[in-house]
Amino acid sequence: MEIFYFLVFGGLSLVVAALELTKTNKDRINTPSAFNAFKNNYLLVYSLMMAGDWLQGPYVYYLYSQYGFGKGEIGQLFIAGFGSSMLFGTIVGSLADKQGRKRACITYCITYILSCITKHSPEYKVLMLGRVLGGIATSLLFSAFESWLVAEHNKRGFEQQWLSITFSKAIFLGNGLIAILAGLFGNVLVDSLSLGPVAPFDAAACFLAIGMAIIMSSWTENYGDPSENKDLLTQFRGAAVAIASDEKIALLGAIQSLFEGSMYTFVFLWTPALSPNNEDIPHGFIFATFMLASMLGSSLASRLMARNSPKVESYMQIVFIVSSASLVLPIVTSFLVAPSDVKGGSISFAGCIQLLGFCVFEACVGIFWPSIMKMRSQYIPEEARSTIMNFFRIPLNIFVCVVLYNVDAFPIAVMFGMCAIFLFVASILQRRLQAIAEKPKSGDWGLSEKNTEADPLNI
Repeated sequence: MEIFYFLVFGGLSLVVAALELTKTNKDRINTPSAFNAFKNNYLLVYSLMMAGDWLQGPYVYYLYSQYGFGKGEIGQLFIAGFGSSMLFGTIVGSLADKQGRKRACITYCITYILSCITKHSPEYKVLMLGRVLGGIATSLLFSAFESWLVAEHNKRGFEQQWLSITFSKAIFLGNGLIAILAGLFGNVLVDSLSLGPVAPFDAAACFLAIGMAIIMSSWTENYGDPSENKDLLTQFRGAAVAIASDEKIALLGAIQSLFEGSMYTFVFLWTPALSPNNEDIPHGFIFATFMLASMLGSSLASRLMARNSPKVESYMQIVFIVSSASLVLPIVTSFLVAPSDVKGGSISFAGCIQLLGFCVFEACVGIFWPSIMKMRSQYIPEEARSTIMNFFRIPLNIFVCVVLYNVDAFPIAVMFGMCAIFLFVASILQRRLQAIAEKPKSGDWGLSEKNTEADPLNI
């Protein structure tokens, strides 16, 4: 392995360590032991859930190819997962508001465990069922757990600012450290112990079962709107009206879809971008490097959110612009650096530049997650939190399905350019969100707006 990869990984490690070790009292929020116990319990469960997710990611495509399926069939399986998340996941996620968020989290564990079990079968229909179950589980992972946390946090009377601590720690651990450890553990299972590509899925099921046991024994139930006179269609209508009538919620949904759509597109594009001539690149090590960059971002986010200034609505504008610029690098290097005609070999000079840019993008991802979680906790009404959050994922899943279906139709530079434009638009929408959030409210106008925001969910 080339020294370049070690230099990037080592440099990021030093920066992350320096950020964590040099935190001052201004970068930390003093919290009581009751909150710390609550936070640590959630972080343990969330880390186990993310371990179950990250263990599977690197081996899904590889497992399907080992079963003898071609690129087209594998693409259909992936599309089924995102389509399932859009259709069934939205329905199941919405039920969390009515039937209980704890039940929804347990449903996530059961659904994902069943999805892992299907990986033992080489039958296409069984694997398709597994993708459908996995899509449902993904929707629950990104809505039910956050909804339970916010509701339980408020129910216990903890200060609103303390939510940012849990959010940043969850991303630092779940999307950073756990991802790296899961990648290394999966590599040990598959390569070192030669247990085969199904082994990571079995390990994931074990972690999910442990997490489910902790949820069942230590979590209490909470609801969004448990009223019996609201059926699922009424919940959907209420959530849609809430989004349409409150510009802050609509902007937040658009921003989330634009960023996450670009992020998932990047997941598909970074490998061919770094190895256009089949260069020999260490995928696992690069993945670990990206996750380390994400940890750097979440560490920065924890510092930013611990202070009163700048506000999250303000600094996220800069984050979106920086992330947009980082994805322009593949386009710039294609013009400024002469492409190599040599097949195979080590990573090119252009690839090295792009890798650094991609690390900057992953750092922005690390800042994005806890920041968007904090904004969602502020702007999304509690009665339909899970429903609205899953509504946000509908355009995202449509976009990813379209990209997957047409991944070979456009050059990589065009795809990166499209993502860069989306991220720039997200920065503009974020500026608009900040302007609305900072608009002073007084007198009857403020009262009227409050009633307008609350009314759609009381139909």
